[in-house]
Amino acid sequence: MGKKNETKIHLILLLIVGAVFIWSAIKPVGYRIWTLEVLPAVIGLLVVIAVYKKFQLTTLSYIIIAILSIFTFIGGHYTYSEVPLFNWIKDDFHFERNHYDRFGHFLKGLLIIVIREILLRTSSLTKGNWLIFLSLSVALAIAALYEIIEWLVSVVTHGGKASKDFLGTQGDIWDSQWDMSLTLAGSIIALVLLSRIHNKYLKQRSKHLVK
Repeated sequence: MGKKNETKIHLILLLIVGAVFIWSAIKPVGYRIWTLEVLPAVIGLLVVIAVYKKFQLTTLSYIIIAILSIFTFIGGHYTYSEVPLFNWIKDDFHFERNHYDRFGHFLKGLLIIVIREILLRTSSLTKGNWLIFLSLSVALAIAALYEIIEWLVSVVTHGGKASKDFLGTQGDIWDSQWDMSLTLAGSIIALVLLSRIHNKYLKQRSKHLVK
């Protein structure tokens, strides 16, 4: 894949994410909860856009970032506990809760590929056990940090409706543990399934840099 084609794909991904963001911002359940939910993704996207020329990631990493951003914007629009498709799944399969947030934390395991790329390209790490260990450690640290942020929001806002929606525990006292465990599981599966594909993208990226 040529560099021009890659740039076109990146632009298309950005346009799709931008379109979903605009949709998400139109009459969400509440603008306070919407802001709390989408802010981390927006900050991440702004950073990625700001460093694009100086530090361009592989197309695989941008696809992952786009998927996670879109997932976050959908959750922000409806709140994670009220996404219609997962409400239908909840009712049809007689689940006790809407599992959109659980699926989202599992999906966040994909972020480990982006972490893996950053570690490989900015440190002396090479492919091997240390790369796997440190990638998993960073992924878990990010998952834990998000849970801490949710807790802090609840404390600062004194447990208001927006903070309760942001926490999204749906009455489960082990919600934070579930979230972090699912992120770990998703990260391990992402490493197993995508590492070889990621290596090909990295090799292609290094060829572009040499040129």
